[in-house]
Amino acid sequence: MDIARHIAVIDELCFRPFPAEHGPSPGGTAGPGCFVVALESSHGLRGGDGAERALTSGQYEKDRDALCERLAARWGETDPWNLQTVLLRTEGEEIPEPWGALSARARVAYLWEARGTARWVALAVADRDETDEIQLLAVVTDEPPP
Repeated sequence: MDIARHIAVIDELCFRPFPAEHGPSPGGTAGPGCFVVALESSHGLRGGDGAERALTSGQYEKDRDALCERLAARWGETDPWNLQTVLLRTEGEEIPEPWGALSARARVAYLWEARGTARWVALAVADRDETDEIQLLAVVTDEPPP
C-alpha cells in the first residue's frame, strides 16, 4: 500500500468538482455530490476461498487503519461508524447516497468532515458481498451522513 498516494487521491477528491451525471470515474464511480474510489482491490476473490478472502479483508483493514491514523492527525480522531444500522434503516426509510450503497458493501466506516471543503470523507473495507471483489474504498461527498 502506498499511503502517500492514497492520501493524495483523497485530497484531490476533496477539491475536484463533482460531475453533473452519474458514471465511471478514475478508480471508481462519481456523480452529483459524490466520488467513490477503490484505493485497493482484490483480484480473483469474487466468490473465492473464504480463508483467502478473510486474509485479504484483514490486510485491507490494516491498510484502512494506517490511512485513518494519517487522516485523524489532520481532522481529528473518529470512532468507527457501524454501517449495519444504516443498512437496517434502508428497509424503512430513504437513506441518501452514497450512504445507502456504502452500507450494502461495508460493515464499518471511518468518517471525517474535511475542514475547509464542505465535504465528508469515509474510509471502508467493502467485503460484505462474497460474490464481489474486496475493496478499500474512499468516499468523498457533500452529503452529510444520515
